[in-house]
Amino acid sequence: MVEAGRTRFWLIGGGIIALLLYLLRAILLPFVAGMAVAYFLDPAVDKLEERGLNRTLATFIVTAVFFTVLITVVILLFPILQAQVVGFANNVPAYVERLRVVIWPLFEEAGAALSVAGIAVPDAAEVRDAAVGFAGEAANWIGGILRRFWSGGLALFNVISLLFITPIVAFYLLRDWDNMIARIDGLLPQGNADVIREQLILVDQAIAGFVRGQATVAMTLGIIYGLGWSLAGLEFGLVLGLGTGVLAFVPYVGAALGFVIALIVAFAQFGPEFTPLAMIIGTFAFGQTLDASFLTPKLVGGRVGLHPVWVIFALMAGGTLFGFLGVLIAVPTGAAIGVLVRYAASQYRISKYFVNGDGSSPEDTAS
Repeated sequence: MVEAGRTRFWLIGGGIIALLLYLLRAILLPFVAGMAVAYFLDPAVDKLEERGLNRTLATFIVTAVFFTVLITVVILLFPILQAQVVGFANNVPAYVERLRVVIWPLFEEAGAALSVAGIAVPDAAEVRDAAVGFAGEAANWIGGILRRFWSGGLALFNVISLLFITPIVAFYLLRDWDNMIARIDGLLPQGNADVIREQLILVDQAIAGFVRGQATVAMTLGIIYGLGWSLAGLEFGLVLGLGTGVLAFVPYVGAALGFVIALIVAFAQFGPEFTPLAMIIGTFAFGQTLDASFLTPKLVGGRVGLHPVWVIFALMAGGTLFGFLGVLIAVPTGAAIGVLVRYAASQYRISKYFVNGDGSSPEDTAS
């Protein structure tokens, strides 16, 4: 009965917390961002503490430097990014039409060659109408989303709230980080404290692999792609490159999707011209090689331990439930859930339910 009551308590408590998070999701973004920044910067503050600075001064220095650099970058890049995103959204239908003009003759030639070889092909007009209709609908949908997000006051409000509230939250959380960890540790049930600490360490390693590792990888790749594609003359190369870097949070699929979008834009812009296409492909190949050989092994390693399908599901579920905030917390939450599921599975394998199949103890089975 005691065990059942304890389980019921944690289930009810967890449900209430989840409900509150869902109801307050509209205002949580700067707080979650502040927590992520504090978690990201904690090692730097710890190193300054080791050199003799008190925690408050070390926190002030690290936070001030970080947000000064960040705000400077945002002030310089935000107008450019906003203009490129809105411009890209407005140009998507034109890209579709240009792509049709460039690719359609090639498709007709291929269809004619297949017909000569005796291979049946769909009617060209039907394929063209279906492709143009689908591409037009997709273009209008994507363009509408981008314009709604970046136009008007929504983007400005999000940026202002992040710039003013997030630094305050990050400073206080970072200053009191060690004290909060100690207080939480003091609340752990004494009988299970060691096991809980062990699992929390694994969760910390998994989340660190994402927040401090994958975020650095994505930022580095975004800069490489953005600069390289801009130098190649790709229209909206900066926003496409940074977007591809952000998509790198989803292993394999994200970067590939961003690259395909950039390649479509490049083909619509340049046609089959070799030099710009080679520069765009070469930039992506360089980024992927650097990622596979150095960035991911050194910065992330195997600490996140999430299957790509689980990452995609976590991102979609987080986005559906909490919007942009859910996308930010999806993979760290998924990493933590993964650690807990692996622990539960290991406990199940040594339990009497797994060993005997009916929940009976070995003594009962022997008798």
